[in-house]
Amino acid sequence: MTTWEPPVPALSVRQVLALERVLAGEPEVVAGAARLDRPVRWVHVAEAADVGVMLSGGEMVLTTGVLLAGDEHKQTEYVRSLDRAEASAVVLGLGRAFPSPPEAMRRAAERCQLPLVVLHRPFPFAQLTEEVQSRLVRRKFAAVSLSETVRTELTALITGGAPLQRLLDEIARHSGCPVVLTNLAHRVLGTAGERSAVDDVLRDWERIARQAGRSEGDGWIRAELGGRGEPWGRLVLCGYRGDTETGRLLADRAAEALVLHRMLGGAECSWEGQSALSLLTDLVGGAVPARHLLPRARAAGLPVNRRTFVPLVVRGHRAAPLDRTLRLLGLSGIAGELSATATAVLLSLARDQDAEALTAHFAARLRSEPADGPVVVAAAAARASFDDVPAGLREARHVADAVADDAAALELPPVVRLRDVHLRGLVRLLRDDPQVQSFAERELAGLLRDPGEDLLPVLRTYLATGRNKSRTAQLHHVSRPALYRRLEAIQIRLGVDLDDFEQAASLHIALLAHDAQQR
Repeated sequence: MTTWEPPVPALSVRQVLALERVLAGEPEVVAGAARLDRPVRWVHVAEAADVGVMLSGGEMVLTTGVLLAGDEHKQTEYVRSLDRAEASAVVLGLGRAFPSPPEAMRRAAERCQLPLVVLHRPFPFAQLTEEVQSRLVRRKFAAVSLSETVRTELTALITGGAPLQRLLDEIARHSGCPVVLTNLAHRVLGTAGERSAVDDVLRDWERIARQAGRSEGDGWIRAELGGRGEPWGRLVLCGYRGDTETGRLLADRAAEALVLHRMLGGAECSWEGQSALSLLTDLVGGAVPARHLLPRARAAGLPVNRRTFVPLVVRGHRAAPLDRTLRLLGLSGIAGELSATATAVLLSLARDQDAEALTAHFAARLRSEPADGPVVVAAAAARASFDDVPAGLREARHVADAVADDAAALELPPVVRLRDVHLRGLVRLLRDDPQVQSFAERELAGLLRDPGEDLLPVLRTYLATGRNKSRTAQLHHVSRPALYRRLEAIQIRLGVDLDDFEQAASLHIALLAHDAQQR
């Protein structure tokens, strides 16, 4: 396996000015000194007054200003055109055209915050362009090399059946920083990197994820994961020390690999198990219409003609024991592990069989067998058409997720169905839905951005007590006037009226969704 060497960092205006060849020209920054860290994408030597129309952004423009001398209006418009073109800086060589820094250009550059640099000694511009261009070309070549290295190595891992953690570890090795995989609500699904560095990131993840990663300039590089135009997660490089363009390229290649890994299942099991898992994963995902999967279902040994289908999701048992139980009971079905804790089962029953009774018998048998923890058997209503199986599997998985954390404490029926969960369960079973996550984030954004004032717990208590101000003040050990001030602050932050029932109900549901994510 090859070891990647860090690419040549991108050059900023400040770094260009620090080059030995530039220092020989005695550079002086006369305007825009606060923007010297802007990246330099390219260097142009240009004397044309309308050079701005030929730029695409990020260029450092070198000029003697010979065509601008004697016309302050033209000098001002020249600077403005460079700013509109998003040039990184303009370098003016002093000489016969401008023996001293032109005041009109300096004022215009200061207003635009465009770095204006003058060279007090004659300087061959060709040397500077050669130096910068060669550095930029080396950086681009290193980025392309990195891209191919990462693509090749991650693809080899996937084709070799490597688990998700192995891929994340490889991504962290290339990036040299902690790597975090999350869903859309910032819930952490996986991490990699130096343990202490990862712990530092996760220690205050809620705040860091919302605030520190708002821009890529601080070393936080994010890439969306998803399919069919719908994102379902994010990969975050936390504190990447290389240049942003290379980091973004690395993150994009890693995201492509993770999406591919998810599509392929990422599990080490028998060919039969892989076939069942792939089929169930495709049915749950819905990317392929169920009728197009019928040939694969038949090939997996699942009867599909004139059958009744019962979608189940089981917690507490892995796929292999479930397969054995199906065979012992003489039931036709397939099982595949959707995750480390959830196994999907699709029963295929003859039309004259009692689907509800056989499902209960299957669940009772599972509860009587040794298990890894509390056994939960979640079921959707029986489906008469194979086309309805995907929705049934998703429903069963949602029900299983809704009671997962409380399975040991709750008195659950042998087979848990959607009717057995109420509002909290409903919100919890929908917690991974991107629309629900977006709803919770949107409704609570004013409080989540700055959790330091403890307004969220006050809102939670106030809504949970039926908007009882006296009880809320008592539970939080504050006076009524102090509570009123906090409630007023909440209303201002969120832009809502807590006395309005619909708005309060909306916030209550958003809080339930947010709390479900935190668990």
